Amino acid sequence: MDMTDLASRLASGDRRALARAITLVESRRADHREAALALLADLARSGREALRIGLSGTPGVGKSTFIESFGLRLTGQGLKVAVLAVDPSSARSGGSILGDKTRMERLSRDPQAFIRPSPSQTHLGGVARRTREAVALCEAAGFDVILIETVGVGQSETVVAQLCDLFLLLLAPAGGDELQGVKRGIMEMADLILVNKADGDLKPAALRTVADYAGALRLLRRRPQDPEGFPKAMPVSALEEQGLADAWAEMQALVAWRRETGHFDRRRAEQARHWFEEEVREGLLAVLSRPGPARDRMARLGAAVTRGEITPEAAAAELLTTL
Repeated sequence: MDMTDLASRLASGDRRALARAITLVESRRADHREAALALLADLARSGREALRIGLSGTPGVGKSTFIESFGLRLTGQGLKVAVLAVDPSSARSGGSILGDKTRMERLSRDPQAFIRPSPSQTHLGGVARRTREAVALCEAAGFDVILIETVGVGQSETVVAQLCDLFLLLLAPAGGDELQGVKRGIMEMADLILVNKADGDLKPAALRTVADYAGALRLLRRRPQDPEGFPKAMPVSALEEQGLADAWAEMQALVAWRRETGHFDRRRAEQARHWFEEEVREGLLAVLSRPGPARDRMARLGAAVTRGEITPEAAAAELLTTL
């Protein structure tokens, strides 16, 4: 694979080149990893920047429907939209359905949109291991907005907040009272809470849910990266495409304020530091999984733990002192 040609075609907006590049960065082969790092370093010089929006919510809340309606609204305004959807992987077989393109049929046909489903594999936190690098590739390809859809497990999906500029939490009507809303974790990360399915018979319940979460948000400690009134809860209907324009206006207002006050650039710098440290941790784990002295020592100590000759804590401490 010619990396110079791939980088050139990707930078010109070639969708096939973008798809091949994402496949390359997701590969676990050592030679592919080396090529991927060279490609990312080359593309980083382009200086292109997109608005990164993370989206999370429980299964069945309508994330795919919302992304399709919202994405079509953005492409209708002349913006190029990339969707990086993370699908859960089976703990038994390791397989994923990767059916997001099927669920977003209209958006997948839009020439201004690009949809890429990826398996979560063994990575926790709702995103795939190389989602951040896929985001960088989409930026280099000239996309204006990148939507990152997480697996959709719930309270623990906070890793996506380290990938995006805005974090949206999508909730269903009657999804909990104020006490439920005060829960830490994912609630503290959200910049905007959107109560979906605010249409038909569910509309009154959706409005009550918005009021409940608005009350809950007032109980949370104010964050320095938020202007007055944020984070906030809003009702939307992805099916009837209601409330999407208001939600987009609020997102733009929040991003503009953060840019003016310096929070936007500072946040991106903190995220880069976070992913450097995460890459170091993953690299250390990889050393233990590769054939070599470290793995042999781990196997010996593991056998000793199994026989009851040493405690797990002492064995771990002994192994770490030799790394």
